[in-house]
Amino acid sequence: MAEAIAYDLRREILRGTLVPGETIKERENAEKRGVSRTPMREAIRILAQEGLVQLRPLRSPVVANPSLKEIIDQVRVLHALELLSGELACATATEAEIARIGHLKDEIDRLCDIIDSVDLFELDMQFHAAIVAASHNQALIETHRAYMARLWRARYLSARIRRTRRRVLRQHGAIHRALAARNPRRTKAEIDAHFAPMYKNIESHFKTSEDSGGN
Repeated sequence: MAEAIAYDLRREILRGTLVPGETIKERENAEKRGVSRTPMREAIRILAQEGLVQLRPLRSPVVANPSLKEIIDQVRVLHALELLSGELACATATEAEIARIGHLKDEIDRLCDIIDSVDLFELDMQFHAAIVAASHNQALIETHRAYMARLWRARYLSARIRRTRRRVLRQHGAIHRALAARNPRRTKAEIDAHFAPMYKNIESHFKTSEDSGGN
């Protein structure tokens, strides 16, 4: 139950229903969902471990509100992890894993204009996670999962910019082709190209928020 509640709260944070800095009241949220405060408290702990929620002694937790520098620092680490995973996957991925990465790419392409933006984003993150899983390096997989969770909202804010959608789809295809060719240099170059606009998109979001006085 705690995982299900955390899933719902995570999506509310992504959509901006719960905005950075907003208080999450355990009792009110538990009553709204018809559950006790115990699974609600555990769900909030899950989100705190992911960096989406900030716990406060003797006070209600709040939605995390990291600075631009904190997010960019974390994106740089995630970027390095995905470059390494792509390089390793060229040598270690099974044909079935490469086929699954291709299937996810095709699903994103097929559904990009017809499904909910959060659902599309989650499918996109499955594509990236599948590449990391194909590295067969458990330490890398676990570290990537932790940083992915921390950057969930930042990546969503970048991905939802519609003008970048077709470019992202093309890059997914290029990454998959490079992996299928077992070409680590090309794979890393395509992952690099995929990440480059993310920095600009996140910085642009922060600037817009500052100009408007919002988050």
